[in-house]
Amino acid sequence: MRPVVEFLGRELVERIVAEARDVLRMLGVEINNPGILSLLADHGADVDAAAKRARLTDDVVDRALHTAPSGFHLYDVRGNETHDFSGTRVHFTPGSAAIRVLDHSTQQVRAPHTTDYVRYAKVVSRLEHLPSQSTALIPSDVHPNISDSYRLFLSLTLGDKPVITGAFTIEAFEVMKDLQLAVRGSEAALAAKPLTVLSCCPTAPLRWSDVTSQNVVDCARYAIPVEYVSMPLTGFVAPVTLVGTLVQHTAETLSGIVISQLTNPGTPALYGGSPAAFDVRYETTPMGAAETMMIDCAYNEIGTYLGLPTQAYMALSDAKLLDAQCGLETSMGATLAALSGINSVTGPGMLDFESCFSLEKLVLDNEICGMALRLVQGIEPKEDFPALPRFEELLKDDHLLISKHTRRYLREEHYFPGRVIDRANRSRWQDEGAATLGDRAHAEVETLLAAYEPSSLGDDVKKQLAERMTAEARAHGMDALPHEGV
Repeated sequence: MRPVVEFLGRELVERIVAEARDVLRMLGVEINNPGILSLLADHGADVDAAAKRARLTDDVVDRALHTAPSGFHLYDVRGNETHDFSGTRVHFTPGSAAIRVLDHSTQQVRAPHTTDYVRYAKVVSRLEHLPSQSTALIPSDVHPNISDSYRLFLSLTLGDKPVITGAFTIEAFEVMKDLQLAVRGSEAALAAKPLTVLSCCPTAPLRWSDVTSQNVVDCARYAIPVEYVSMPLTGFVAPVTLVGTLVQHTAETLSGIVISQLTNPGTPALYGGSPAAFDVRYETTPMGAAETMMIDCAYNEIGTYLGLPTQAYMALSDAKLLDAQCGLETSMGATLAALSGINSVTGPGMLDFESCFSLEKLVLDNEICGMALRLVQGIEPKEDFPALPRFEELLKDDHLLISKHTRRYLREEHYFPGRVIDRANRSRWQDEGAATLGDRAHAEVETLLAAYEPSSLGDDVKKQLAERMTAEARAHGMDALPHEGV
C-alpha cells in the first residue's frame, strides 16, 4: 500500500474551487496583454479592455479544464521517456534560477559564472534520483538578455536529461524554442516528445504581466508544457489564512489554464506554484515553513481534483549553509511532497529563499530524494508468508546474512545511500578521516565531475545549438560566449 498524506477533504476542496470560480467570475483577472484579452473575449469572457480585466465565466473555465490533459510524458534529448506526470508518480528536479552560488572553498556566496553552470550540468547528469535538470543558475558573465536561452543551451549541450526552465522575456522564448527544435528536428517531433517544461508565473494578486501571459500563449502554440507558478504570500498579497491563500492560488492558476487551453486545446501543463507563508517578523518568504509546505500539498489535492498533474517548489531550504536547518527543511519538504503524490517537485540544491544554489547540497538532496521515493513504495510482503520456514532457518544458522531470501530481496527492499550519508560506526568514521557532511558532499561533487560523460547529442545538433546561441549573443554585443573557454 502506498502511504499518503492529505490536508483537505473533498468537501473543502470543492468549496475552495467554487470560491475561486466566484472570484474569477465576479472580480476577474488583470491581463496586461491586448491580444490575450481579445482571445478571451472571443471565447465568451467578459472583458473590460480599458481596465485590462477579464471576468471568466464558468463555461470558459469548464471548457479549459475539459481539454487540459490529465497527464503527459517528458523525454530526454535522445527521445527516451524519463517522466510520467500522472497519478501519484513523483519526480524531483533541482531548483531553478539562483542568482547566487555557495562557494564551498570560501563558504561565501557570490554571483554564478559559466564555469559554475558547467560544473552543475555535469554533476546533475550523474544524479540518479533527479531525472531532469533545471536551469539552476543565472550566469553573471553573459548579457542579461540572453541568460535564459544561454542556460538552456548549456543544459542541452552538456546533458541528456530534459530541462525544467523558464523565460523572463518574450524574445528569449523564441531562442529557447529554436534550441528545442534543433534537438528534435521539427515542431511535430517536439510536440510528440516534449523536451522541456517552462515556468509561467502570474503576479499576485490576480494579475498576468504582458511577458508571462505571452509566454503561456507561445508555449501553447508549440505544445511546449508549462508549469503555472502562482505565488500568493499569506497576509501580504493574499489572505492570511491558508484556505484564503488556496482560493487565490486556485483562481490564478485556473486563469492560466484558460489562456493556454483557449490558445491550443490539449496543451500539457502542470498545476503548480511557489506560494509562501509570509513571515511578518523578517519580511521574508520562508519556503521551509510548515505552512508553506501545507499550502503546497493542499493545492496538489486541488489540482488532482481538477484532473491535472501537479508541481510544487519543495525539498529546498531557507538556510544559508549546509547545516541542520538545511537538512530539516529539505527532508521534510521532500517527504511531504512524495507522500502527497506531487508529480514534479522542484527544489533540490536550493538555499536562502530560492536565491542560492549549492552543488554540495544538491548531492545531499539527491540522497534525500532517494529516501523519499523509497518511502512511498510502502511495505509489501515478499515471500514472507508463511513465516515459519524463515525463522526455522534463522534458528538453525543464527543469522540470515547469506540466506537465499536475503540475497534476493536485499537491494529491492532497502535503499542504500551513497557516501554523502554517514552510516559507519564511530571508530570506522574516525579511521576514515572523520569527514564532516560538507567534506563528504564536496568529495562526491568532485567524484561526479571526474565521472562525467559528454552528452550523447550528435555533433551536428550541437553545432546548430552553438550557431543559434552565438547569433543571439552577437545581437547583444557579445563576440564570444564564456563556455567556449571552459
